[in-house]
Amino acid sequence: MRGVERRIEAGLDPDVTSVASIFMSRWDVAVADEVPGELHNRLGIAVGGRAYAAYRELLDSPRMQRLMNEGARPQRLLWASTGTKDPDASDTLYIEAFASPFTVNTMPEPTLLAFADHGEVGDLMPADGGNCEQVLKEFEDAGIDVAALADRLQSEGKGSFNKSWEELLKSISSQRGVTAG
Repeated sequence: MRGVERRIEAGLDPDVTSVASIFMSRWDVAVADEVPGELHNRLGIAVGGRAYAAYRELLDSPRMQRLMNEGARPQRLLWASTGTKDPDASDTLYIEAFASPFTVNTMPEPTLLAFADHGEVGDLMPADGGNCEQVLKEFEDAGIDVAALADRLQSEGKGSFNKSWEELLKSISSQRGVTAG
């Protein structure tokens, strides 16, 4: 938002598009062996609900409303890693849970095909995140430090993206000077 405000102050176009990616199934994979069965595949949705509630609060804020009046677009949430990793869970679990306005949902092809075959869009995610806080408390009560897990997952994600970036740069470097024959 500060960047868009600076663009407006400089007389530049505030219409900047961007997304903030949140990787959902990683949360559930990370705690699968640490929580009782009734909590399986519920952490990612609860974290997403909390993020969506904060996002909607931001969209409704006077600051964001002023920016949108100036022509700015809000950054959109991008639900990533929405393929279900647990073979016992619905293959459309995250797609159905994260149906929500002002968001983007990326999904692997098998998940897309499963949703096209038998998925259903029911109720949209509530702007207040629904029961996310209650579910997050259940995880805390089960001994899961959600904030520490968030730090760990962010660090692991950063490491994974950095590794992919380095591999891409090596691949490009190795192809310099090579021409198609």
